[in-house]
Amino acid sequence: MTSLVIAEHDNASIKGATLNTVTAAAQCGGDVHVLVAGSNAAAAAAAAAKIAGVTKVLHADADAFAHGLAENVAAQVLAVAGTYSHILFPATASGKNVAPRVAAKLDVGQVSDITKVLSSDTFERPIYAGNAIATVQSLDAVKVMTVRSTGFDPAAASGGSAPVEVLTAAGANAGVSFMGSEIAKNDRPELTAAKIIVSGGRALGSSEKFNEIMTPLADKLGAAIGASRAAVDAGYAANDLQVGQTGKIVAPQLYVACGISGAIQHLAGMKDSKVIVAINKDPEAPIFSVADYGLEADLFVAVPELIAAL
Repeated sequence: MTSLVIAEHDNASIKGATLNTVTAAAQCGGDVHVLVAGSNAAAAAAAAAKIAGVTKVLHADADAFAHGLAENVAAQVLAVAGTYSHILFPATASGKNVAPRVAAKLDVGQVSDITKVLSSDTFERPIYAGNAIATVQSLDAVKVMTVRSTGFDPAAASGGSAPVEVLTAAGANAGVSFMGSEIAKNDRPELTAAKIIVSGGRALGSSEKFNEIMTPLADKLGAAIGASRAAVDAGYAANDLQVGQTGKIVAPQLYVACGISGAIQHLAGMKDSKVIVAINKDPEAPIFSVADYGLEADLFVAVPELIAAL
């Protein structure tokens, strides 16, 4: 029994979600192999070989993989899928794009967003915005899964010495081509990888107030900035800052929620945070039910005082 982890990378380094996925793969039993499909991605393959617990790295290098197009990456996964009992993807935008294509081509069911491995064929995954946990058993010969990174500790990025096997790259899909991308520049930590996150909600009232209140607090703490869906829908914050069921799932060491009521959709995205601090003037706000520390106060008074104290 051998598991294959599909690495998420930038052709130069391995992204953090891959390390959590390696941990999940190891718990499935047997050896753990990692596939690095990229363009000029030798550095990423070398980094994958150093991950503790990885027994082999498969490196496929071609221009077709330069931008991670799902059709091309899926073709490479399918080219090697026959020897694996488990194929695991990080439950990121990229992983969620490729995994269903692989599952459909293999004619197997996909197990999505697993948070716990109970045995080689039985897993736990959240449903109903995380308010219930489903136990799912897969009877398929090949288990295709996406792994919620917040459910597993990351494997050590160093300490391993796996051999790297160079593969013949699968042919590019003629029906797709990369046209361009617009990537937002941000000097702050990536939201899903940040150790500290400060998030603002609809109570901030405007984009100007959002920036005026949240930015100094994030600067003081060296934190990433997040937002509730209500704040994003109101135009107070950019769409890529949204935390929640329909946004990003995060589990930082510290999560500070300012003016966020705590709808179940938002809680689903951050309740696994190690320490949760909530600032809200509504004593009945649901956010207090998951908070480790709650401050019933006006955020426009409390946050500046907190910044001054820091």
